[in-house]
Amino acid sequence: MATTRVTASPDLSELPPADVRPARASALDIGRVAARVVVPMAGIGLIKRRPRAMSVAQRLQPDRSAIRLLGDLRGRYGPGPLDVSVPGRPFQLLLDPAQVGRLLADAPTPFSPDTTEKAAALRHFQPHGVLISQGDTRARRRDLNESVLQPGRAAHELAGSWTKLVRDEAQEMLCDGPELDATRFTEHFWAIVRRIVLGGDTTADRRVTDLLGRLRLDANWAYAHPRRGDERRRFLSLLTRQLDLDRPGSLGAAVRGHPADPDLDPVGQVPHWLFAFDAASLVTFRALALLVAHPDELARAHAEADRADLSTPQQLPYLRACVLESIRLWPTTPALLRESTEDTDWGPAGTTMLVYTPFFHRDPDILPYADSFSPDIWLDGQAAANPALVPFSAGPAVCPGRDVVLFTTSTLLAALLQLASFGPRGNAADLRPGRLPATLDHFGIRFALT
Repeated sequence: MATTRVTASPDLSELPPADVRPARASALDIGRVAARVVVPMAGIGLIKRRPRAMSVAQRLQPDRSAIRLLGDLRGRYGPGPLDVSVPGRPFQLLLDPAQVGRLLADAPTPFSPDTTEKAAALRHFQPHGVLISQGDTRARRRDLNESVLQPGRAAHELAGSWTKLVRDEAQEMLCDGPELDATRFTEHFWAIVRRIVLGGDTTADRRVTDLLGRLRLDANWAYAHPRRGDERRRFLSLLTRQLDLDRPGSLGAAVRGHPADPDLDPVGQVPHWLFAFDAASLVTFRALALLVAHPDELARAHAEADRADLSTPQQLPYLRACVLESIRLWPTTPALLRESTEDTDWGPAGTTMLVYTPFFHRDPDILPYADSFSPDIWLDGQAAANPALVPFSAGPAVCPGRDVVLFTTSTLLAALLQLASFGPRGNAADLRPGRLPATLDHFGIRFALT
């Protein structure tokens, strides 16, 4: 069945229902999915990006190839789900936005975030993380995460102290030379993260995130890499010691306010916050590159930033929309995985569901703004009407740190725009409005500063 490209905002009410029975892909098409979707994702590093692999991906644009493939599969097999099972592992590939909405809404039962592949990766550094927990333990750990991260609040109760440190670090970031590259940006971003999460940026705090970085590189290989038990214990021991300092104004101090409980493991929730903030660094740097490449949007962002009093927390709705649009264009979590805990109409218990987010975020047959920088979709309701636009996942397993991340990233962008003008260099100079690349190597972005 052929697909039809739309040129106006999509009416998702006309999409096929979410309860369509799976079609079975041919062996050749299963091989294509493996070669053009799974292998490139694994190659760049799902848990920690590999700079050399990202540079190659920038040239080859594997995400564009994968998006075309999934569009072709939907045209030939229908809206899916598409059965791409391999011997011993039942897999369903989702191809329709309504099905994404159903999958994420029905968590953790019957579609659990705790998949075999995800658990194998995350246990390298966060064996008790909420994403790979089940049952009552998962519910209690989720409650703890929400009590500390405070999703849904207009501003976190600690946001007042964070605003100044973000502003001060932005100034330091711009004082190190006439050019801002990814290395320098990331170093200063991590300084912000360590203060927000751990309460300081001492040598010991930096050692925590260095150890985490090494464990995350192992986690890229999931069960194909042996776990470094001693290294993980050193990391968790040092993390515990830094959190025991109980430094005010930090998420770590809020965690230490919870009683020690081996089953709940409050300290064991913190590694995921650090991990998630690394993705926020990519998103913010790419958002800055997008703004520099789009003069009209940059003027609106400047107007909002220039009005903002960054001595106090600000909402900054347009800059938040720019951050969300950066994630839409280049998702930091390209694969959303769920595993069925019981038999469903999509397959038997134990079936893994795969949502390839770049396809849904850049689908040219549904989204008229697929390859454009369109922050307004996050302000006018278009994004909210599409259940497959999921920058922070969705449903009961939505990222509880969403609002903390959006506050930090938008405040940093506002501070940078107040302090300097940016000339595009490297990959930032290659962004063309209306035909943005499907893969963007953030390591190659640079700016000349004035």
